[in-house]
Amino acid sequence: MKSTFLILSPKNHHYYLRRFSFDFQNKANKTKNSILFLALLALSVSANAQNNQIQQDSTKVEKLQEVLLSATRAKDKTPVAFSNITKKELETTNLGQDLPILLDQLPSVVTTSDAGAGVGYTGIRVRGTDATRVNVTINGIPYNDSESQGTFWVNMPDFVSSVEDIQLQRGVGTSTNGSSAFGASLNIMTLKPSKVGYATTTNAVGSYGTRKHNISLGSGLNNNFYAETRVSKIMSDGYIDRASSDLSSYYVEGGFLNEKTSVKAIVFGGKEQTYQSWYGTPEAVVNGDKDGIQAFIDRNYSSQEEADSMLNSGRTYNYYTYDNEVDNYEQTHYQLHFTHQFDANFSANISGNYTRGKGYFEQYKDDEEVGDYFPGSLDASEEGDVIRRRWLDNNFYAVVTAFNYKLKNLNLYLGGGFNKYDGDHFGELIWDSFPISVPIRTNYYTSLGEKTDYNTYLKAEYTINSKWFAFADVQYRLVDYKSNGLSSDLVPIDVKKTYDFFNPKAGVTFSIDNYNAIYGSVAVANREPNRDDLTKNPALPNPERLLDYEFGYKLKTPKYYATANVYYMDYKDQLVLTGDLDNVGDPIRMNVAESYRAGIELQAGFKFSEQLRLDANATFSKNKINSFDYVVYDTQYDPNTYDTVSYEAVITSFEDSDISFSPSVIAGGTLVYSPVKNLNLGFISKYVGEQFLDNTSNKNKSMEAYFVNNLSASYKIKPTWIKEIAFNLLVNNIFNSEYVSNGYTYSYYYRPQGSTDDAITENFYYPQAKTNFLLGMTLKF
Repeated sequence: MKSTFLILSPKNHHYYLRRFSFDFQNKANKTKNSILFLALLALSVSANAQNNQIQQDSTKVEKLQEVLLSATRAKDKTPVAFSNITKKELETTNLGQDLPILLDQLPSVVTTSDAGAGVGYTGIRVRGTDATRVNVTINGIPYNDSESQGTFWVNMPDFVSSVEDIQLQRGVGTSTNGSSAFGASLNIMTLKPSKVGYATTTNAVGSYGTRKHNISLGSGLNNNFYAETRVSKIMSDGYIDRASSDLSSYYVEGGFLNEKTSVKAIVFGGKEQTYQSWYGTPEAVVNGDKDGIQAFIDRNYSSQEEADSMLNSGRTYNYYTYDNEVDNYEQTHYQLHFTHQFDANFSANISGNYTRGKGYFEQYKDDEEVGDYFPGSLDASEEGDVIRRRWLDNNFYAVVTAFNYKLKNLNLYLGGGFNKYDGDHFGELIWDSFPISVPIRTNYYTSLGEKTDYNTYLKAEYTINSKWFAFADVQYRLVDYKSNGLSSDLVPIDVKKTYDFFNPKAGVTFSIDNYNAIYGSVAVANREPNRDDLTKNPALPNPERLLDYEFGYKLKTPKYYATANVYYMDYKDQLVLTGDLDNVGDPIRMNVAESYRAGIELQAGFKFSEQLRLDANATFSKNKINSFDYVVYDTQYDPNTYDTVSYEAVITSFEDSDISFSPSVIAGGTLVYSPVKNLNLGFISKYVGEQFLDNTSNKNKSMEAYFVNNLSASYKIKPTWIKEIAFNLLVNNIFNSEYVSNGYTYSYYYRPQGSTDDAITENFYYPQAKTNFLLGMTLKF
């Protein structure tokens, strides 16, 4: 059904009658249709607002937004290392790729994409720490998955289109809600209420069938009320074979705002269906090594179909071939925020959140045994093929508060939050070829995970005089986790653990003059093990502890800036992959007593003229484990019958070894040239040094350094009939580099009885796309 609307739209203190048409063809779009209609109605109403109210509304927005931000954000004088990125800076590259990819130019950041082109499953590492150690909040609400502690941006496609700004704090940073920042924290703030009504649509197309379409609408402030909405669709075939993504999302916000009070209700969500490319590509396939591929085929007993695929696919090889080998998940977030400025000195905000998530990934598995699904069955050894779905059905509830009191030179914050998670894990067979009868949709495992997390913090900022600024922050956190049932490997789960943590922080900043400052801070973070650590590790691990020292220098003038930040992150009982396996062969993490990350982060920017600007950053680091034991399993077999004769662990001790996925050099730079008004041309570079796939510092288990260069171009025109038309072009990897940005490895012995053959090592990589482009056009009304 095609619906057409006529609305009044404000522009330059005048109003114009405009026509908008949208086509909704199925029942699934009923919600989006309603959202758009309400927003359009709000736009029409807002056209009656008085022009002289706009400036007053602007003051309200800025003042109360600052109240909402202040509890968890670092400020210019806060003695921690951080970077801010604004909506305007994100706009030129926001053409469909996931949020981590858009943050790639920030200091100490490395990003990756399973599908190779930045759409679908993507990841971010900061100072070598993975996403499970990066605390993420959205409007102060924790976003990390409570059990895995990871973040899954694929569940929030095009969320950047509803983001006002992002702050990345490196290291422990300031206290925030959710799991402890064990390498960085990412604080995301959604859009400020627009002062005037607007309508915006962005459409982009690119390589590998990538396309993005969205429309955003806002009413502007009218009699203190406002409404905004967005709907988006992103699709991509992926660089890796069959690694397609079909993503949709929406964002709706409505609220009330006056000089002292803000009430906003936000609903946003996403639905994703991605074809799996989690397996990675064998090293020999990535390198085009025919002999190596054949050796891999022989030792892994690959089927003829698998062998043909490896020999003919090249670096875009995908192990999965079943038509519906997909991840299918939907997540919806409901947020309510209340902010009030009681007087010039005292303000407060309270926020509530409910997140609903449900979905599965589907797999085809051949030559499975009945006993793999129904232990104890009389027909346990019977074989057949199956199609199975592994489900997660979860609920997340959160309440966070923050109170701010200002008294002369003292600024106090009292905040904290409580959140609760419950998640059902279960697997079902939707088809099988077993010789015995199995009812359709049979659940072959179920387990329940429950987690509660309470934290409270007190922060103090004290301006001693015009030169000195002091900061102190203490946080208490109480975590309770329990899980029971059967794991997906049919292993009994019975976990009940409680942790309580005390995390103090303190620092000072000394302003040398109006342009130069130095700072120093020390902070403690403690962190509980994740679900896999507790359910798969036969020896329950200890919680981890981090002592983070940061020292820095800042220079900032209207024309140029420079910063240097030295850090030393001292870990106790850090959980790392050691090569050990659980009783079904999955890798597990173990505590290592002592490890550290030490480095220096450099940033500089120079404005040569109004037309030319350069920004660059570099991190040089050393990331070490003092000592740990690496485990490889030795299987010896009878060369006549191939029956296993012995199976034992071979333990090798390592000292002063490199922490996996922690490059010693990370550098980036952006050169922007504006030859004419409204035209910006950018040259973007990124260098990432060698990374080891495990903690043995073995070059045979590593990823080579890579240097990638991109081009960007943006051009804006402002005709009389529309507010703005913007064209954006992004050409990635312009020199066609063949590189990988992620991977994994495992080693094992499989040798005839009495043999002393070396261990076999299998490396798998995630190749990234060669030269590719994205082209978009944005219309702003």
